[in-house]
Amino acid sequence: MVIDSLTGLLTEACQAPSPNHDERPAGCVPELIVIHNISLPPGEFGGDYINQLFTNTLNKDEHPFFAEICHLKVASHLLIRRDGEIVQYVPFHLRAFHAGVSIYRGRSRCNDFSIGIELEGSDFTPFTEPQYLQLTKVIEALCAHYPSLSKQQITGHQQIAPERKTDPGPFFDWLGLGQALGVSLPAVAQLEPEPDNLDPTDSDQRSCS
Repeated sequence: MVIDSLTGLLTEACQAPSPNHDERPAGCVPELIVIHNISLPPGEFGGDYINQLFTNTLNKDEHPFFAEICHLKVASHLLIRRDGEIVQYVPFHLRAFHAGVSIYRGRSRCNDFSIGIELEGSDFTPFTEPQYLQLTKVIEALCAHYPSLSKQQITGHQQIAPERKTDPGPFFDWLGLGQALGVSLPAVAQLEPEPDNLDPTDSDQRSCS
C-alpha cells in the first residue's frame, strides 16, 4: 500500500471526501492509531449509510436511529468494510473528527494527534479475515510513511474514552493483530491526565463510533 505524500491519501482506497475535518494544531503530527467499529443501522452491514453519515448526507427518515445521529459532524480517516474494501474520508495529515472527548497517556483531544480507522462491525459480531488483513497492511503503510507513528501506539476507542465508548468491542482480536504486527496490543491509554494538558474549556463532543 502507498500513501501519497502530497495528498495524504491511500492510493488503494476508494475516496469519499468528508467535510468533517480541519487542520491539526501547530506542531501536532500523527502519533496514535485508534480503532473503532461502526454499523448503520446498528448491527446491519452493507449499504451506503456509513458514507452518508461521514459526508453529512444521512437521511433521518430512512431509519428511526438516523434521527439521533444525522446532526453529528463526524468522520474517521478510513473505513474497512466487511469484504476488505477500504474507504478514505479524510487525508491522514488532517484532523478527522473521530475520537471526541478522549485521553491518551495524559494527553486530551486525541483527534489532534491520532488517525482513526473504522471497521464495519459491532460489539456483538466477529470481524472478518479480510478486515484484519487490510488493517494490518494499512497500519504497516502508515508506520512506514509517518515516522511519528509506531506499531506500539495503537489502541481502541474504548481505551481512550471508556466512560462513553465500547468499540471496537470484545470481538476485536487484539492478540491476533498484535501477533501480525509483532507487538503487544492494545496500547494502554493510562487515563490519568497531567493537569497542564487538560483544557477546562474543551467541550469537543465530535465523535463517531
